[in-house]
Amino acid sequence: MPTGSRPRDFAWVIQDRLAASSRVGGQGIQHRRVRREQEISWMVEAGFTTVVSLLPGNQNVRSYERAGIEVHLAPVDSEHEEAAVEHAFEVLAKVLADPDAKVLVHRDFVDDTVGGILAGYVVFAGLVDDPRVAAMVIQEIIGRPLGPSGRGLIPAAGV
Repeated sequence: MPTGSRPRDFAWVIQDRLAASSRVGGQGIQHRRVRREQEISWMVEAGFTTVVSLLPGNQNVRSYERAGIEVHLAPVDSEHEEAAVEHAFEVLAKVLADPDAKVLVHRDFVDDTVGGILAGYVVFAGLVDDPRVAAMVIQEIIGRPLGPSGRGLIPAAGV
């Protein structure tokens, strides 16, 4: 059992392969260095190899790299530009192509953007055929409903 602190809102999407959480250490004025270090320690002990950050900046990158965790930036802002969403799916596909990868996806909070990207990825990757099923599964995993903006990130099956 890893020591340290599990990141807030942590949830496995694909057990031992793909997880989501709120930003490690907190966001904005709530960010705490000690909390970040404890959460990164937990991630290292839990075997995480990669972080995919959906944030627009490079928050925590040096801390992850010092801990030996690979970082990929795939910023998706509140406008949900199609190219940014597609890039996030491609980054996830690339990092998860490594059978030994253990990936954490985060943004400031586990919100509609995170949920929509995760639901969209499982459709994009062919893991789930029906976008409605993907939305239902991700809602159950993250413990919150996906609003219209999150559902809008899920590609139609076969696209």
